[in-house]
Amino acid sequence: MQFKDYYGTLGVEPGADEAELKTAYRRLARKYHPDVSKAPDAEERFKAVNEAYEALRDPQKRAAYDQLRARGYRPGDEVQPPQGGFGGPGGVDFEEIFAGGGAGGGFSDFFEELFGRRRGGFTGAPGSGPGAQAPRGDTRAKLAVPLEAVYHGNSVRIAVNGRSLDVNVPRGIRPGQVIRLRGQGTHGDLLLEVEYAAHPQFEVDGGNVVHVLAVAPWEAALGATVSAPTLGGAVELRIPAGSEAGRRLRLRGRGLPGTRGAPAGDQIVELEVLAPKPHNDSQREAYQSLQAAFGEGWRA
Repeated sequence: MQFKDYYGTLGVEPGADEAELKTAYRRLARKYHPDVSKAPDAEERFKAVNEAYEALRDPQKRAAYDQLRARGYRPGDEVQPPQGGFGGPGGVDFEEIFAGGGAGGGFSDFFEELFGRRRGGFTGAPGSGPGAQAPRGDTRAKLAVPLEAVYHGNSVRIAVNGRSLDVNVPRGIRPGQVIRLRGQGTHGDLLLEVEYAAHPQFEVDGGNVVHVLAVAPWEAALGATVSAPTLGGAVELRIPAGSEAGRRLRLRGRGLPGTRGAPAGDQIVELEVLAPKPHNDSQREAYQSLQAAFGEGWRA
């Protein structure tokens, strides 16, 4: 099992705060998303970015990783498990199951060993803490569900004790709610507590989803109609003339589905104005024309 430099993968310092991690993740996930990037290694790099963010965004996982990193390991070094295994005696209490094919799936052996997930079964000790076994013998686990499954109400496939199970995800299910699979636990039912898997394009804010959309300076200044991704598919979004970076536009009803009669959430599109890098003389001349037209006084 080889050590992985999660900070290096995201291109952040070890002291990076939550906002810095999120910004780095968004940038790299967009860059290497298999539907966008044409690089031959885009899929592998996209998975690596997802794994690094999944490890560092959670304070408990990050603390465990930092503790191991402090032992002086470098990327590629063979990791020797400490006495008693990773995470201290008994490992973790609450097993995590990542839905196959989702944003959180396909993690490396290093991730699984460090954070307690083992191929072929659960690692939580029976009866320990809030975790592995409920009083009646049910097995508890966390299920990281892709947002698309939450939006559409799809099923996701998980691996439990060497078996593949299809789990029906109720449309609009919220974090903390539990899906019960009767008779699928070690000695009873399998109780899956839902959490949302990290997504390269969307963040969740209650019932709303937030997407940061890159627009060109001329689109922001002059107005434009551009394609914006949503959980239900791409839509045409009108960018008002005179928009600035950070402006938020609302797509009503495009967020997470409502539950128990509540209305659906909205999608909030936050504009990020990016200046494309010039690649030829014509594009450089266009920037020079802008410089001449606006001069130095534009900052005022």
